[in-house]
Amino acid sequence: MKKNISYIDSVHRDGTIWNISVMLLLLAFPLTVAGIFGAAPDWGALAMGLLATAPMYWAVGVIETITFVPMLGAGGSYLSFVTGNISNLKLPCALNALEQNGVSASSEEGEVISTIAIATSSIVTTVIIIIGVICIVPLTPILEAPVLEPAFAQMLPALFGGLGVAFVSKNWKLAIAPVILMLILFIFVPALNAGTVGIMVPVSVLFTIAVARVLYKKGVL
Repeated sequence: MKKNISYIDSVHRDGTIWNISVMLLLLAFPLTVAGIFGAAPDWGALAMGLLATAPMYWAVGVIETITFVPMLGAGGSYLSFVTGNISNLKLPCALNALEQNGVSASSEEGEVISTIAIATSSIVTTVIIIIGVICIVPLTPILEAPVLEPAFAQMLPALFGGLGVAFVSKNWKLAIAPVILMLILFIFVPALNAGTVGIMVPVSVLFTIAVARVLYKKGVL
């Protein structure tokens, strides 16, 4: 007799299978190219490079998992970690969809809505990339026009600004501390730039959770 499994159990099962499959495919490509062309890397140098850089990515991976899963839900998290570009694209899409429907990612409805939003975002992104590849040559003179350059530079700030206003307005007392922290860090620490956003988002979330706990105990929230 076939055993019925719950929706969330099926999400974890399928998510684990697909994530492992994608990991194997990503590793298979360089190994296949190395085998075909006989261009194996210097394994000693590779090990030394991984020793210096891998721990940072492990730490970021753990932090992002703890940070993003409660906001995206299980299904959305599995899909986001496969397709990538979480903080810049998948997270805003999922949060906006959850906000519009008035549900949380921890509910079953939120799980479904978040997963659909992220899947739609991935499909739309893929379609746009295909169109862009096809049209890049004829559109290059237009896209490189000086008059459009300022607009492209403000696309992400505009996206996150719109989301920020919506969430800050819900609880402005809680938003003050993380906003001040990020402003101080990005203004006075030159090493922080757009490339470090993926790291700073989890840091900001953990800081906000700590501040929320303190404010809650003091009766401010």
